[in-house]
Amino acid sequence: MRIGFVVQRYGLEISGGAELHCRWIAEHMKKYFHVEVLTTRAFDYITWKNHYPKGEEIVNGIPVKRFSVTKTRDPVKFGRIQNFILENEHSEEEELKWLEEEGPFSPSLLQYINDHKDDYDYFIFFSYRYYHSYWGINAIPHKSILVPTAEYDPVIHLKIFKDLFRKPRAIIYNSVEERKMINSLSNNEHILGDVVGVGTEIPSDFSGRKFYQNHQIEGDFVIYIGRIDENKGCHELFDFFLRFKKETGSDIKLILLGSSVLKIPSHPDISYLGFLSNEEKSSALDGALLLTMPSFYESLSMVTVEAWAAGKPVLANGRCQVLKGQCLRSNAGLFYENYDEFKETLKLLLSSTELRKTMGKNGREYFRRNYTWEIIENKYLSILELLEKGK
Repeated sequence: MRIGFVVQRYGLEISGGAELHCRWIAEHMKKYFHVEVLTTRAFDYITWKNHYPKGEEIVNGIPVKRFSVTKTRDPVKFGRIQNFILENEHSEEEELKWLEEEGPFSPSLLQYINDHKDDYDYFIFFSYRYYHSYWGINAIPHKSILVPTAEYDPVIHLKIFKDLFRKPRAIIYNSVEERKMINSLSNNEHILGDVVGVGTEIPSDFSGRKFYQNHQIEGDFVIYIGRIDENKGCHELFDFFLRFKKETGSDIKLILLGSSVLKIPSHPDISYLGFLSNEEKSSALDGALLLTMPSFYESLSMVTVEAWAAGKPVLANGRCQVLKGQCLRSNAGLFYENYDEFKETLKLLLSSTELRKTMGKNGREYFRRNYTWEIIENKYLSILELLEKGK
């Protein structure tokens, strides 16, 4: 079987989100099928400016075909168009104009899919809201599988997407909440689907003690891993954390890992360490008391799964239904919806070693039941087997 993974951008340098999700799934599926990745030359997700060379390269053993973005995104123009369609009555034509500005606008990628559709058994599209997924699925619905990575974002209510979710042969969801949301918007329960998500592996060589030594850290810390961005709730996290410190006198520290597009407060107990290797990231998790996940929008928090695999409890933003649901199902995290709840839940977690230990144990078991690579791979294989039987 030959499968094309279609995603907005792809590369070893892209360390999170749907793009990393796609890469991990593709790399695990190559054990079973001939796998290729069809993507753009973009690296920057704000403008989609061409960055990688055009053509084909091999990335971790997988052929990657890159197609040019012929029109970059103007963030100001895009913001203006998006505000209009979210705040006003509008036509489907205006939604399609938004989609074109959303990008990445790569007609040559779509042309390749059309020209070579008979060369592939299935195309697995990542992220419902982008140009390549909408037009690609509409062109070849009979060979399409969608991994929506959909969040509780206003654009999911656009008319063009209600119909899109009823077109693929199958949909692979990231969470119970994502599936429920899409089903309620599109009445697409008849489409073959399953809640799968993505697996993770903890490196064998890591040490919280080494992390303390290497980065000269003194005292206990909580950790945030991911893009440091207002949409990820980081601005609120900084406000809540500093207020917590002031009101309680706690000596707890906050360590941040990942790329930053937000100004980080200058404070002796907030440390930004940038990108770290997988081994160092696991060492950081091992040394932390807990992971904080303040994001407003998630279809699945991969780093939350990693924290549970490492046996660490999570303190999550309860206004994100996916994070709240995962905390409840795993019994491995607490959640908050305002500062007072943040204060009390963090105080509770910091004060009780036994609670952290119990939640960490619950998290590790939740990971083993749902997110080992064996489980993830078998779910993909089962969906493909059902599709083949239904031909």
